[in-house]
Amino acid sequence: MARVPLSVTLLLVAALALQVGYRAVRAQQPPTAAGLGPAPPLAVLRLASLGEPVALARAMTLYVQGQDEAATPLGTIDYSALRTWLERIVDLDPRGQAPLLAASQVYSASADPARTRIMLDFVHQRFGEDPDRRWPWLAHAALVARHRLHDPALARQYAHAIRTRATSAVLPAWARQMELFILDDMGEDESAKTLIGAMLASGQVSDPRELALLERRLHNISARQRRAHP
Repeated sequence: MARVPLSVTLLLVAALALQVGYRAVRAQQPPTAAGLGPAPPLAVLRLASLGEPVALARAMTLYVQGQDEAATPLGTIDYSALRTWLERIVDLDPRGQAPLLAASQVYSASADPARTRIMLDFVHQRFGEDPDRRWPWLAHAALVARHRLHDPALARQYAHAIRTRATSAVLPAWARQMELFILDDMGEDESAKTLIGAMLASGQVSDPRELALLERRLHNISARQRRAHP
């Protein structure tokens, strides 16, 4: 044991403490279809981490992934319980991206729209805490909302949050203009024109090519409106 690094020893102790805490909580919870009950309270997990919350978060991520592999099909997982585990992992390791990636790209693939919405809402809620680093996962959530849930209003809500809350300098043009694409799909020409005007007036777009593209889109929308209402 003297040759075992201290970090490894702490991780093993944390894993044991997590298991004890998890069993204590599970004893008070009814069993679920896939065996994944609600995560232990954050205070218990912080105590169990012994000052190594990131290491514990990674151990929890592996545990949740193991439950995922044991659950066939994906729809047998209790998504309300799953969300509590993802929430705790983010709380313990705010810079970690794995929970948001898994929620937006893996668990959102459920055939049950209600389960998918749980995952998308999780991504949206946690996006607001660190928009500049978490916008890619909300962008994927917007695509899921638009093309899998067929809910353009929800997709626009997510796209709007990305455009208004993430720093313009970190966003590629396609992410900044995602809300425009969704408005086009919805046939909301007037709203699209208003948005383009606001983007041009705000100065948030500085790239000459993007400016030219926005001006061309504005021209095309106006021309389409004139043809529809001569």
